[in-house]
Amino acid sequence: MLVGKKGLIVGIANDKSIAYGCARIFNREGAELAITYLNDKAEKHVRPLAEGLGAPIITPLDVQNEDQMDRLFDRIADQWGKLDFVLHSIAFAPGDDLHGRVIDCSRDGFLTAMDISCHSFQRLAKRAEPLMIDGGALLTVTYMGSERVIDHYGVMGPVKAALESATRYMAAELGPKNIQVHAISPGPLLTRAASGIAEFNTLMNTAQSRSPGRRLVTIDEIGELAAFLASDRSRGITGDVIHVDGGYNIMG
Repeated sequence: MLVGKKGLIVGIANDKSIAYGCARIFNREGAELAITYLNDKAEKHVRPLAEGLGAPIITPLDVQNEDQMDRLFDRIADQWGKLDFVLHSIAFAPGDDLHGRVIDCSRDGFLTAMDISCHSFQRLAKRAEPLMIDGGALLTVTYMGSERVIDHYGVMGPVKAALESATRYMAAELGPKNIQVHAISPGPLLTRAASGIAEFNTLMNTAQSRSPGRRLVTIDEIGELAAFLASDRSRGITGDVIHVDGGYNIMG
């Protein structure tokens, strides 16, 4: 399904990451991957996973570092000459702002959350656009806390709502170039990012008990959807928020 395609994966922290589940399925389907890690501390967890997937490009990327981002895309251009898909699976808010009320969120905390969790997707897209010479797909990861109030999700709710809105506008702007833009909305999973949310185990238990299948989805199931969206088979879809949560989102 992805043989011959080149993809950039941003957001692997460890083997429980949604981004790793997606990368594993991308690799299984024949894609060649560029994989990033946040910093030296993260490298020891990410590099073995990336090497296990045969990634020819493994490099640091802090999305707030414009020089690092430029170097990454220069390397992709030099080594591959094109890019077919990007997976953006990162989110962050400072702990004090994440754990407090939305109205108590500091200006700096809100701007940091928006920059890393939302605007970084736009910056990646801007650099990917000229490399998507045959069209392509841009994927990001959201959560239904954007659509309704989820206890303890706090400021990330408004931030994810902004990310979903950006997805729609980007889809409209890039559609003429045959570039599709998708927001994948998984159900709750115990990832490193999710572990920072208070009472997250309660949220997972609720999702499991209320979803039609009485279970949580897996990172591989999210990866199956991501691989479809990165493939030519999904060319009729763009700008949508696509849930992969075992139906939890329909339960009210």
